[in-house]
Amino acid sequence: MTGNPEYNDPRLVPLYDLQNRWGADDDFFLARANEQPDSRILDLGCGTGRLTVALAQAGHRVTGIDPARASLDAARRKLGAEAVNWIHGTAQDAPGAAFDLALMTSHVAQIFVEDAEWAGVLGQLHRALVPGGRLVFDSRDPTARGWEVWDSGDERDRLILPDGRELDTWTRVERVADGRVTFVGYTHFLASGETVVDRSTLRFRTEAELHRSLGAAGFEVERVYGSWHGERVGEGCGELVIVARKPEWSAS
Repeated sequence: MTGNPEYNDPRLVPLYDLQNRWGADDDFFLARANEQPDSRILDLGCGTGRLTVALAQAGHRVTGIDPARASLDAARRKLGAEAVNWIHGTAQDAPGAAFDLALMTSHVAQIFVEDAEWAGVLGQLHRALVPGGRLVFDSRDPTARGWEVWDSGDERDRLILPDGRELDTWTRVERVADGRVTFVGYTHFLASGETVVDRSTLRFRTEAELHRSLGAAGFEVERVYGSWHGERVGEGCGELVIVARKPEWSAS
């Protein structure tokens, strides 16, 4: 995650906030958190902290963890950020048996491409939750083939950053194979003529694969939604929104 310029390049972090405003996904995660007032919440892969800060403002005790220092620096500058415990690190840096709810939002789950890496993250989240604690996250449904609309072709988006810099952005999909989608994001700064290239690979796990990996990590899957509004899988917007729980009898 740290090698992705979008998250760890101070020039591009403002672009992330510009392109990713508060949306229905944030409403969904905040609503799940508010089902238990004064929750202890872990936001893994918190990025620039849009939802993280909102969770704290809603009265929860929130820890945000991210390996990208530039994103965390931006998060710490947000209004209300002082109420959050920010950690520069990974799931391994989360304290054990300390959280009622763990979140992975904005498709962070797909960044863990290899199965062993994904299993390790789930194991760390299981360790971080108290018995009965919930894990809620999103992952794009591969059957929806969402990557087919990612390639910009000849079109570019012109954007203006808060500091006034103008830039063009566009995307090329390079490879789709074995549940992995590799794509390249381009950001061209008009004033300097510089183009920043950001190559990423995401893992698209099926609903069955997510069920198996969560079960292997000791979680029980309670619900899987196809969208942020509660639709069934295949009837929403191409999402797999998972609500899982660490069993009450679990000791670790």
